[in-house]
Amino acid sequence: VQLQASGGGLVQAGDSLRLACAAAGGTISSYHMGWFRQAPGRERDFVAAFSWGGRRQFYADSVKGRFTISRDNSKNTVYLQMNNLKPEDTAVYYCAADLSYRGKESAGWEYWGQGTLVTVSS
Repeated sequence: VQLQASGGGLVQAGDSLRLACAAAGGTISSYHMGWFRQAPGRERDFVAAFSWGGRRQFYADSVKGRFTISRDNSKNTVYLQMNNLKPEDTAVYYCAADLSYRGKESAGWEYWGQGTLVTVSS
């Protein structure tokens, strides 16, 4: 499956953004789908994920209550709604997919999009 992330941009603290991850060559309902982010000089960190079929959602503690992962199977797209953004949310955001749930470690996920930059100014 090929993944294409979009929706990043420059916003101010407290603003909202919605990222999209469009999939091709596979249907998202067949995969576990996740979002990760990588700030400059840091490792790629887990943000949020769906388990297979979307029956369970997982979030990093730092984004709980502010970010929501969702999916539109008709568009074969996964979204990350980000509200009340903070400067520490600044990072390149990546979507990921795998036929098995790989948890919060980025190294286990097989398929990756190219990343979209989110910059939050204070």
